[in-house]
Amino acid sequence: MHNFLQMGKTGTKEVEQLILSYFRTIFLYLVLIMVIRMMGKRQIGQMEPSEFVVTMLVANLASIPMQDGAIPLYSGLVPILTVLGIELVLSALSLRSVRLRKVLCGKPVILIENGNILQENLRKTRVTLDELTGHLREKDVLDLRSVQYAILETNGNLSVFPYPANRPATAKEAGITTQRQAMPITIISDGKLLPENLAVAKKDMNWVQRVLQEQKTTVSETWLLTVDGMDRILFYRKEQ
Repeated sequence: MHNFLQMGKTGTKEVEQLILSYFRTIFLYLVLIMVIRMMGKRQIGQMEPSEFVVTMLVANLASIPMQDGAIPLYSGLVPILTVLGIELVLSALSLRSVRLRKVLCGKPVILIENGNILQENLRKTRVTLDELTGHLREKDVLDLRSVQYAILETNGNLSVFPYPANRPATAKEAGITTQRQAMPITIISDGKLLPENLAVAKKDMNWVQRVLQEQKTTVSETWLLTVDGMDRILFYRKEQ
């Protein structure tokens, strides 16, 4: 009987630890999302070297209290918030100091100049010829002689500028008259009306109701409704 009670207590304790670990993971997950959002939109796309280091540090610091329930939660939060604070301060300083920005992010390096491959710059950046040609193929460039400039940006992307004779003609160069573009604004997304976008689009609920009546549908049955500055409407009904 004593052994049975002991087993029951042990099982209860394990369940409590699992529940605690579950909520700790959710909390740290939300903290990480907040940290990444505060670090800026660029964190989601191509990152500078300093931003990549910060992202890796934050992920590793969060994993420690996630895996070990014996470690207090603040032991993971304090380093994460400290790294975030340092990143925000350095980001603000780098906006004002070109020298600090070069130290943290580096500077663009020209790999091809006026059709000539700068081999010394390839060695400095440790970019092989195969990598260079691979990046050019990603830009739909097969002939190296058609490239006037190729620049390795600080985020690792390669900017490629063909000679004018080798790049596609623009509409202006071809003498083609194009229509004016306007940014579409989402009014309804997946059955949900976005009231804040109505003011941006300079529309009101009467306009929405009129469009829905023309389509013989309702807000909840609409998958996507957008309108641009030229009053062009894009409408998609939800699939049944």
